[in-house]
Formats: sequence, structure tokens, C-alpha cells
Amino acid sequence: MRPAAPRENLTRRLFRLLLALIYLIAGIAHIKSPAGFLQITPDWVPLPEQVILLTGVAEIAGAIGLLIPRARYAAGIGLALYALCVYPANINHALNNIAIGGVTASWLYHGPRLAFQPVFIWWALIAGGVINWPFGKKQGPVCPK
Repeated sequence: MRPAAPRENLTRRLFRLLLALIYLIAGIAHIKSPAGFLQITPDWVPLPEQVILLTGVAEIAGAIGLLIPRARYAAGIGLALYALCVYPANINHALNNIAIGGVTASWLYHGPRLAFQPVFIWWALIAGGVINWPFGKKQGPVCPK
């Protein structure tokens, strides 16, 4: 008989559900309306249209993975790496003041967005049960495999 899984922290569950919703919405936006994402994609990214499509697919897959206990750990790692990989597009957007839909954003938008990217990485790791900080000591994956 399999031992009972440790009781999951309500805060972690809410973090996971909110992050899954954010990534699901973002993934749909990448697929449905790629123009703005293409504008901020750095010039050195090969095949930008395909990359934007694949980032949307990755966001949706990660969101779904966070909701499946057996996939949660891998989804957390995948979304953390994803957030790291898209950071150059956010930096490009900010430093080059790229207008999306004819509108440029101020540093009141770019500053917090750039500062929050490491939080998204941490959030994905927390939501996936990869890390426990600040919720307690690491004892292995939070959900059973």
C-alpha cells in the first residue's frame, strides 16, 4: 500500500492554480495573437514565428502539467526554464522601447516586469513542488509520482 501523500499547503495550491491560469491565458495569447510577441522578440532568435507558436504551446502544456500530480514536478522545472528563456524578449522590449500596437510602455511598466521575472521562476518551482522555500524544508516532491 502506498503511503499517504503529505498534506499540501493551501497557499501552494492557490499559487499553483493561479500560475496555471496565468500561463494558460498567456499561451492562448501567444497562439491567437502573436504579433505583439513577435515585435519584442530579439533579432537573433531564429524562426521567430515558430518560436512564438512553440512558446504558446509550452505555456499551455506547463499550465496543464501543473494540474496533473505526476507531471507537476517536471512542469515546474519546465516553466521556470521557460521564464528564464523569454527574459531576453522582455529586456529587448524595455531597452529598445518597442511599441506594441502603436503604444510604447514606460519604465513604470518595464521596471516591475523585469524585476518580477525571477519571481515567476521561483513561483514555477514552488508550484511544481521543486522547492519549498519559504514554506518549509525540502522533503521531496510535494505530490506523489
